[in-house]
Amino acid sequence: MMATHIHTPGLWLLAWRRLRADRLAMGALAVVLAFLLVLLLSACGLIVADWEQEVAVSYAPPSWASGATAPPATASASLAGAVAARATAADTATGAAGAVWRDNPYDPLADDIRALRAAALPMYGVVDPLADDLAQLRAGTGANSGAGAGTVRLATLPFGADKWGHDVLKKTIKGGETSVVVGLVAALLAVALGTLLGALAGYWGGLADALLNGLYNIFTAIPSVLMILAVAAVLQQKGVLTIVLILGLTGWTGPYRLIRAEYLKHKGREYVLAADAIGASHWRRMFVHIFPNVSHVALVQLSILVVGFIKAEVVLSFLGFGVPVGVVSWGSMLNEAQNELILGRWWQLTAAALAMALLVTAFSLLTDALRDALDPKVKF
Repeated sequence: MMATHIHTPGLWLLAWRRLRADRLAMGALAVVLAFLLVLLLSACGLIVADWEQEVAVSYAPPSWASGATAPPATASASLAGAVAARATAADTATGAAGAVWRDNPYDPLADDIRALRAAALPMYGVVDPLADDLAQLRAGTGANSGAGAGTVRLATLPFGADKWGHDVLKKTIKGGETSVVVGLVAALLAVALGTLLGALAGYWGGLADALLNGLYNIFTAIPSVLMILAVAAVLQQKGVLTIVLILGLTGWTGPYRLIRAEYLKHKGREYVLAADAIGASHWRRMFVHIFPNVSHVALVQLSILVVGFIKAEVVLSFLGFGVPVGVVSWGSMLNEAQNELILGRWWQLTAAALAMALLVTAFSLLTDALRDALDPKVKF
């Protein structure tokens, strides 16, 4: 009789079966993949490549917001003329020497400022020495702004516009590209560094373990926020690469601790001793024999750190240590939105916060399900 070969599914196949049986995890996976697909298309320039075009009036409200109001759409080529037309005798203050100030017609404090100027000018005869220069600059800005001369700016957009007239929806997608790239790359750096140091400490032990544990204790003794700000102050340069280095060089301690414990446990197992008996080198035993059996720990740590680093990038950009001027991210959008809330312009804050909350929540649910699926002790 021929022997019947029974195929036993491996760790990853069993984990996939467990993950597929969890409907909530599959929904979270679909959301994460959808985000990654949109951000990949954005990075390739296939969508939202024109996010910097000024397509709407300043602070154009969302079209679905019933109570939102916006200034009427105007042609960008004649913006300065339209503003000047609105500055009638009621919104113009003239001094004793003939100096004229024209106010922003959308300034909520315009009436109070006009009253103060009207009261002060006859008394002191104040003349603005930059009045003519400012008028020329405003006229030039109005004539040259927007996508081109004669382009009509929209009064509303699906998710509103910022103060420059940029589409908030496109800006949110472009900002997500920066935040997610920072989260993924920084998490890869932190997990790679923590895995390497943890493998060295757990496998070799002795002096190497003592030195690396001392370094680990130094990093964990300092609060994480202070450590991040200290590294940011040392680097003294804004940019995506700087944020990746800040987060990667301060976030390796979690993977290090777990990987070190796994290597301490596995280095005395029979399969490692058998590899030693057949002449396998130390590096081969560490990364060919042991690492595949502890890789699920590194994978779970990677997914956890992605969530944490996306939120950390938002905090750094909000505090001014993040992306430079000209680069948009969810953190920079929230930084801009804090001033817009005073004027009642809430849509940029809402768009960035909802996008970040949706991605972080989906990633967190996927991480929990992945940890359970890779744990052989959990019964499904």
